[in-house]
Amino acid sequence: MTTQVRCFWGEDAVWFYFELDADGYVIRQVELQEPGSKALTAASLAEWQEAQRDGRSAEYEAVYGLTAEPPISEWVGHDPQSLSADEFEIVWSTARSELQDRQRRPSS
Repeated sequence: MTTQVRCFWGEDAVWFYFELDADGYVIRQVELQEPGSKALTAASLAEWQEAQRDGRSAEYEAVYGLTAEPPISEWVGHDPQSLSADEFEIVWSTARSELQDRQRRPSS
């Protein structure tokens, strides 16, 4: 069973959205920078592992970032708020689209 939570880190003005497995490990992660909720990360552990096996991990990380490694129970200074699966999916799909669009745009 998976759970979805979000946390705000005021020091960096970033919202973190996490999908966690039953043991509290991050399986998908989104980071949104305030103001404006600019997508910084929308990473999937399974996708990153596949990219690593294929020798494409650097390319994956350049577009989508990484997921946190330690389980949520080991984190200090966070106050997770529960989300529904639907709420997480909306944030996930919006962030992924933004990162993919940014990757396709030529540099100025």
